[in-house]
Amino acid sequence: MDMPKKTDRERLADLEARQRMMDEEVEKTRRALRGKYAEIVADLPVEDLTERESCDLLTAAIRCGGAAAVTALRALPEVSASSQPGTPTNSKSSRRDAPATSMA
Repeated sequence: MDMPKKTDRERLADLEARQRMMDEEVEKTRRALRGKYAEIVADLPVEDLTERESCDLLTAAIRCGGAAAVTALRALPEVSASSQPGTPTNSKSSRRDAPATSMA
C-alpha cells in the first residue's frame, strides 16, 4: 500500500520544522563551545587588563583569525620586570566615555 504523496505545503511545513530543530541544535552547540572557552578565560589573569582592552584584544584576535593573532602576539617583546601588571604602557585614557577607536 503506497503512502499518499505529501503536498508541497506539507513538505514545506516538515522542512521548516526540521530547519527550526537544526537552528536550535546549532545554537545549543555554539553556547556549549563558548562556555568551554569562557572556562579558559576564568583561569587567566584578565584583571591585569581593562574591560575595554580585554574586549578589544579578543575582538581583534577573532577578526584576524586565531593563527594570525597568535603569530603577531608572539612577535611582541616580553614585558620588562619593571612594568607593573595593569599599568598602562601608553598615555591614552581607557575611560569608558572616551571615543571608541576602530579596530578595522
